[in-house]
Amino acid sequence: MRLELGKINISDVQFGSITKLENETLYVNKDEIISLIMQDDHIKHVEVEIAKPGDETRITPVKDVIEPRVKVSGEGGIFPGIVNKVTTVGCGRTHVLKGVSVVTCGKIVGFQEGIIDMSGPGADYTPFSKLNNICLVIDPIDELKQHEYEAAVRMAGLKVATLIGKAGKEVEPNEVEIYETKPLLESIDEYPDLPKVGYVYMLQTQGLLHDTYVYGVDAKKIVPTILYPTEVMDGAILSGNCVSACDKNTTYHHQNNPIIHDLYKKHGKDINFVGIIITNENVYLADKERSSNWTAKLCKYLGLDGVIVSQEGFGNPDTDLIMNCKKIESQGVKTVIVTDEYAGRDGASQSLADADPLANAVVTGGNANEIIVLPPMKKVIGMLDYVDKIAGGFDGSLREDGSIEVELQVITGATNELGFNKLSTIEF
Repeated sequence: MRLELGKINISDVQFGSITKLENETLYVNKDEIISLIMQDDHIKHVEVEIAKPGDETRITPVKDVIEPRVKVSGEGGIFPGIVNKVTTVGCGRTHVLKGVSVVTCGKIVGFQEGIIDMSGPGADYTPFSKLNNICLVIDPIDELKQHEYEAAVRMAGLKVATLIGKAGKEVEPNEVEIYETKPLLESIDEYPDLPKVGYVYMLQTQGLLHDTYVYGVDAKKIVPTILYPTEVMDGAILSGNCVSACDKNTTYHHQNNPIIHDLYKKHGKDINFVGIIITNENVYLADKERSSNWTAKLCKYLGLDGVIVSQEGFGNPDTDLIMNCKKIESQGVKTVIVTDEYAGRDGASQSLADADPLANAVVTGGNANEIIVLPPMKKVIGMLDYVDKIAGGFDGSLREDGSIEVELQVITGATNELGFNKLSTIEF
């Protein structure tokens, strides 16, 4: 499957009478966005605001971040099974609006939503402080159930990102990158002397607002299966998570998965990047056993020499991570795991809830328990009334002067387990 990814640079976002692109400036029609969102009867009110890099602005509580994209040629449309028809995507040409995102926020759904600071020390820990963010602050109708509110906000973000993405359909990209994964036997014949490497992509599926969607299907209902990497770039995998902000994969993370991009860079040179195995993170032991068994089986079936396994979340999913690692290694396939740590504020506690000697090649996104003080901001998009209760916060986190003392886990993307962050570790 071959995908051309046309990147259109966006250096500024402004409100305008029509949604259009002009000289690297994206103009968005606020009234059009509000009208689109308010078609959903579950939503009572919405505000649309813009946050730019360097602004003294805090966005919170953040639910999802989405990059606007549009299909120019090839089958299907962006976000298949949700916004567009259930058609296999990942081929043809897709245009990407780089430097801009749609951020959904509003009344808190769970207790693990996050913060994006556009300046100050907190901005260094999130990649989204570098983007021009179109923020949707969405209020639900009275007495709406949490899962219904989450679904309404998720759909609002995807619809707005789709609307904005269309502005780039006829624009000539600044850069076009080509990604291709051939059928397995063709790929092996093409690079017979290179090690065959795959990617095991763990998706958060613990339920209770811990959901991920694949072609519109709740991933907890699937068994591990194989995807072309380019399918992910067209929005085949979407976030439905209201989990710890630091290591959740937003939809933007899925669209721009750095592990996939890095494997493609080495494809045909150092490795033969065969493809992706997606698997879920379950609650019950029997389900964990089933998924890890299938994952290891698929690694063996594909004849892989090595895999990278990325986790999402922490605690209970640590068991899924280690089970995958052990069983894949037992099939003779070398494994590298990508995770983050909850090692206590002093860094002295056990980093993961589970461990095994076979997990001896580990990449870390940092310690989510590290304390940070976020200074007050001139503007807050959203609300701060929940900060003392959010995962990573505590009684007294929100100070009288508007500053916030919290753990890194409240910052969206701070310890992301795809490596989409700046934190790592050093060996003493």
